[in-house]
Amino acid sequence: MKLKIIGSILMVALALTLTSCSSKADAEAQAIPEKSSDYNTQFNFATQNLDGSTFSLADFQGKVVIVDLWDTWCPPCRMEIPHFVDLYSEYKDQGFVMIGLALGRDGKNAVDQFIADNGINYINGFINQDVVAKLGEPRSIPTTYVFDQNGNLYKKYVGYNDKSIFEADINALLNI
Repeated sequence: MKLKIIGSILMVALALTLTSCSSKADAEAQAIPEKSSDYNTQFNFATQNLDGSTFSLADFQGKVVIVDLWDTWCPPCRMEIPHFVDLYSEYKDQGFVMIGLALGRDGKNAVDQFIADNGINYINGFINQDVVAKLGEPRSIPTTYVFDQNGNLYKKYVGYNDKSIFEADINALLNI
């Protein structure tokens, strides 16, 4: 009996551990505020680019924006990044912006090196307190947010997703 209880506890602990860098898509239901033509500042975080300059979500008003929370050590994050490189290349001239925000567990040098080694062509910075205050504490990575042209949250994804999922969102929001 005790072995069954211990086994059950270990299985629950293992399941919780595996969700910290999830590889399974898990689209979360999100209470999305009523959309308006005015820019929604509810999610308007400010953070630093890797070069140290500051930017905010509102800087991209009028564009569809995907914000991906990731890090260099996360296998599902590493699997999604080529999708984001391709999507940014394809849609950047049509009103799409891609932003990656790293946890930076291994430091700025590791993030810089990863970006260089993987040909990442879109904006990257770090998750900071303002990002957490506006988007919430990520329960696992990758966590990806899709915003419409007015800063409204369109969708939120936790875990790995195929390129086609994000492409469909971009196309829907850009009316392509």
